[in-house]
Amino acid sequence: MKQRIIIPALFVFLSLAAALALRPQQEVVITIKDGMPMIPVALPDFIIRSSSAPVQAAAAEIHKVLSDDLKYSRVFQLLPKSYYGYISALDPDKIVFKDWESIQAKYLLTGVLSPGESGTIQFEAKFHDVKGERFMIGKKYEAAARALRRAAHEFADEILKAFGERPIFMTRIVFVSDRDGNDELYMMDYDGENQTRLTFNKVIDYMPAWSMDGQAIAYTSYRRGNPDLYLFRPFEGKNTAVAAKGTNFAPSFSPDGKKLAFCSSLDGNAEIYVVQSDGTDIRRLTFNKSIDISPSWSPTSREIAFTSDRSGSPQVYIMDAEGSNVRRVSFGGTYHDQPAWSPAGDQIAYVSRVDQVIDLYVLNLRSSQIIKLTESNAINESPAWSPDGRHLVFSSSLPGTNQIYTIDYDGANLRRLTSKGNNKLPDWSRR
Repeated sequence: MKQRIIIPALFVFLSLAAALALRPQQEVVITIKDGMPMIPVALPDFIIRSSSAPVQAAAAEIHKVLSDDLKYSRVFQLLPKSYYGYISALDPDKIVFKDWESIQAKYLLTGVLSPGESGTIQFEAKFHDVKGERFMIGKKYEAAARALRRAAHEFADEILKAFGERPIFMTRIVFVSDRDGNDELYMMDYDGENQTRLTFNKVIDYMPAWSMDGQAIAYTSYRRGNPDLYLFRPFEGKNTAVAAKGTNFAPSFSPDGKKLAFCSSLDGNAEIYVVQSDGTDIRRLTFNKSIDISPSWSPTSREIAFTSDRSGSPQVYIMDAEGSNVRRVSFGGTYHDQPAWSPAGDQIAYVSRVDQVIDLYVLNLRSSQIIKLTESNAINESPAWSPDGRHLVFSSSLPGTNQIYTIDYDGANLRRLTSKGNNKLPDWSRR
């Protein structure tokens, strides 16, 4: 049972206390801002130059992926399909832009699919400025059908970049699942597709955190009988121990990629430490008799948000990256935990317990306004931001089991990503 001393869930303080007691000592200059109306885009059915069933199926899947991506972005709004019936059928080689403008499209996304060589499929995507009557960006892909989903995500990202937006559709989410009988690390695309197991142990692996380049994952594992911190490179298969003394968990990479903050009982009490990303130069940042956990870096790498019960109950604090200038930022409640700093640096998402109900909230650091994101009689926890700051991923017991969901920054568009087993502790890669 020692392997279950620390439970990365709601009552982390109680679990931690028990653990301490039992351990051995693109060029378009357009800026999209919140409140601006979404950009109308026409996405007619793709042109399919083949009667092949695989090509037909691929066209349907790619069209759906692009449609879902653009709608999810909160930058673009797809025109209703009924609008297309008022104009002539699309000829991708001779576009009548006035037709598309007449149905209120500002941009037009076209696609052509045809058979490639050796069983591959060719997909050519083009994005057009309707009012300017010009071609903006395009790309041609040739791949096996199973790889075209990712090609669709890639082109959706190219569209985002053309508008000065951060790409998110090629990103991944790492999480913990017991679907195969034991808590292990898994990875999936941002939309929940391609769920893949990463670790294979008979012990607990949990609290994963992506590195800023999306090539490494820091996490805690009991593989050596102690809750040690590891650095795992899933695309290389390399696994390296970072901290192997005391109780080590809740890692968070600095945005500059140089450091890793984490919680450890290395010196006897739960404190915040920082270590170089290669595992060298471990330094302690907090010094008090209270429990300090859940570090989250600011996007400038100059500050760290964390949870502490130094005021008598778990609250969110901010300190400079060297451990100085500590100040409390959460008020009006007795349980605030798991801070997650937004990519823009102006907001912190966190978990709060009110009347025994656990929900997600977002604190605007500039205005001090607080927005409640979730509203349910469930445990909603472990928030992590998307790279563009418009969405969050989190875990919830809403369906009766723990599952991974995403939600927009304003509480809209709740979407469930997992269903098999219990799934928790998600983190969203930055690229």
